[in-house]
Amino acid sequence: MPTDDLARFCCQNPDCVAYGRRDRGNILVIDHFGKARHRLLYCRDCKARFSEFKGTPFFNSKLPHDKVLAVLQHLADGCGVRQTARLVGVNKDTVTRLALLAGRHAEDTHDEVVAFSPRDPRGPIR
Repeated sequence: MPTDDLARFCCQNPDCVAYGRRDRGNILVIDHFGKARHRLLYCRDCKARFSEFKGTPFFNSKLPHDKVLAVLQHLADGCGVRQTARLVGVNKDTVTRLALLAGRHAEDTHDEVVAFSPRDPRGPIR
């Protein structure tokens, strides 16, 4: 990934003044790690270091990213947990764990987007 996509990242340290705030210019790539050469990010404000995948279903996953994506795609297509496990070649508990992680991530993303949405002056009922 190019470094110009750092605007989509935010500090993952809840004690930081920039926690959850994107596109502040406070995030840098300071290193790469692992077999897949993931980026290690750094917050200039609080000096915290974290993986580019922290807070996503990919964080701490031993599965290759294409398998994680395949699991989530099968679930999104309406496949059940056992069927998805058979199709992708993973344990059904892995499918459940990834579904829960993806659900939490989607909920957090929704809450972030809604928090920045403009208010409707007419209210929720017309």
